[in-house]
Amino acid sequence: MALQDNKKVFRKDFDEHGVKIYEKGDYSTERGQKPDRRRWKNENFFSSLHFALTGIVTAIKEESNMRKHLLVAIIVLIAGLLFQINYYDWLMIFLALFLVISMELMNSAIENVVDLAADYNFHMRAKRAKDMAAGAVLLISCFSVVVGLFVFLPKIWSLFF
Repeated sequence: MALQDNKKVFRKDFDEHGVKIYEKGDYSTERGQKPDRRRWKNENFFSSLHFALTGIVTAIKEESNMRKHLLVAIIVLIAGLLFQINYYDWLMIFLALFLVISMELMNSAIENVVDLAADYNFHMRAKRAKDMAAGAVLLISCFSVVVGLFVFLPKIWSLFF
């Protein structure tokens, strides 16, 4: 992609965002020859970290459920500070929070890949895959609620009785 006279000029092998478009032939190799996998690998740890953080930021920007989970996580962390929970309870809270956020990232990734594979058309198998991923988030969220009840209910109970 290049700019000429304030107009975008696209090269044949790049899309409108400047991302290289590979043809089917780019994946094939000569008979008996190993494919060059270096182009599909990150060059170093920092490029891997950059892509991972970009994925998290993208999920926060584009997925409303991710923002809701983060809001609840902040509320839970503030409650943990207010109730002065012990180290074991912190461990359980952090486990529950990271599991929910990780599962929401996986759910979002699965939904995006399924939408891409289904070409944004309705397919029953696509619906099933997306429903199963959402079900996984629901299960881990229920686990997090149970952890929250075990940690905070005795503290709240002691305030009133």
